[in-house]
Parts: sequence; C-alpha cells; structure tokens
Amino acid sequence: MKGVNMSFFKQTCNEFESYLHDNQPEISGFHPHFEKAFWEMVLNGGKRFRPNLLLSVVCAEAKEQAKNAFDVCLSIECLHTYSLIHDDLPAMDNAALRRNHPTLHCKYDEVSAILIGDGLNTYSFYLLANAHFAPSVVAELISCLAENGGIGGMVLGQALDCYFEHTTLPLDKLQFIHTHKTAKLIAASLKMGAIIANLSLDMQKFLYDFGLVLGLYFQIRDDIIDSIQDESISGKTANNDTNKNSYVNLMGLNGAKNALKEHGDLLQKDLEKLQTLGYDRLYANLNELLESYLKPLD
Repeated sequence: MKGVNMSFFKQTCNEFESYLHDNQPEISGFHPHFEKAFWEMVLNGGKRFRPNLLLSVVCAEAKEQAKNAFDVCLSIECLHTYSLIHDDLPAMDNAALRRNHPTLHCKYDEVSAILIGDGLNTYSFYLLANAHFAPSVVAELISCLAENGGIGGMVLGQALDCYFEHTTLPLDKLQFIHTHKTAKLIAASLKMGAIIANLSLDMQKFLYDFGLVLGLYFQIRDDIIDSIQDESISGKTANNDTNKNSYVNLMGLNGAKNALKEHGDLLQKDLEKLQTLGYDRLYANLNELLESYLKPLD
C-alpha cells in the first residue's frame, strides 16, 4: 500500500509482505492438513525483520534488484520460521504460543510440526537456487545462508543452548551461544543484501559485523522482554527462559539493561559511520527500520 510520504524502502517491504502471502507453495498429496499448516506460521505475522534488513541494503544500493530479491527474502523468512517451529517443540522450549497463535505442535501434532520445519528449511534453499541472479551470486547466497543458518551459526547455537540449559555459563560462552543462535542469521541477512547489491568485500564485512552486534542487541532485548512482559504483549510464551542461559539470568535485569544500552550505543556509532562512508540511503533505511527497536524498554 502506497502512502504520500512512504519511502521506497518501506513501500518495498510492504510489497514483499504481499508477495509472501501470494506465493504459498502448492503441495500435492492427500494429507488432511499438511499443505495448509505448512505456510500457516509464515502467514501468522512476525516482524519480517531479517528480510527487511536485506531489503534495506538492496533498496539503498541496487533498487533495480528489489523485486528480484523477494525470493531471497522469502528464503530467509522460511529458514527463520522453521527455526521458531522447532524451537517451540516439546523437546526444546515446549512453548504453546508464537506470533499470537498456537504453536503448530499444539494445534496439530508434534510430527507435523517437525516435518513442516524440515520442509521450510529445505524450501528456503529451493527458493535461493531458483532466484533471478547470476549463478555466481546464487552460489554466494546459498553458501552464506547455509553457513550462518546451520552448523556454523544458528543450529550450533541452538545445540549449545539446549545442552547447557541447566548449567550456568560465563558471559563469553553466553555470547558465543547467542552470536551463533541469533546474531549470525541477522548478520547474514545484511550480507546477502550486500552480495545482491555487489558491494565491496570490505562493506560486506562491515554490514555483517554490524549485524552481529545487532543480533546480540536483539537477544538481550528479547531476554528482557521475556522477563518483564506477558504473553499478550510479546506474542509468545513468556517467562520461558527460567533454566536457560539468558542475559537476565546471568547479569540480572539491571545488568541486562546496561548491556542493551552498550550494544545500542555501538549500533548508533556504526550507523553514523555509514554516513561518513557516504552510504546515506542505507543509513536512512536502517534508521527507519531500527528506530522503534533502539528506543529504551520500559
């Protein structure tokens, strides 16, 4: 939906949301609910934060590629959604609510939830393999998402998080877990935008490193929200980190809030550096996307 003062970036994010709704894959077969359930958690909202990070780069530095980037955005959202579905399973967090809706294992059954997560994981790479970019670019995108979403990132982080659930870890190990579990997929989203925009390797690294700090900021923020807000605000099962290694559990609420401010200050410095480097449009897009998140929590 277009608005009078809507930026190209914001308009493109809205168009991607429509694209996501209009491109549910067809799954042939005679399962009574698998096809509907497959796309259900994707359609149940979410901030689309990772796809929008990618679009913030592409809309600033290669706006002619914005529509071609939609399948790449969708691949990231599918991979992220699979991780949420599996994260909520009884063997992991055993959560009943996600995105203000019942989790799939609660609404249907655990087998369906596991297989839908598996399907979204593999479908994300199908989308990348068929993206409208040169083969070399597609290969880079696949490599980046696989590395940061798999054993080099999110999956490793989740394995560590679950294994050490009842063990108090020092801060450096907590940061290692959340850098891998949360931050690397956020960082990959920015880097994949930079790959599409054909930015220099130095700029790809700058945005990736920015994404790592941003990911830790979001993890600390999420830990704080989990401890102070109820399910009607957070949209997911609250107070679910009692036995986990979280910033609130390790540092206390005030310590976590101080860590959040420190990471927020680092992000602001890097945003200002973007202007110094001449990336004014990217600076504006990231500011537009992050403005509400960088405000202090009540």
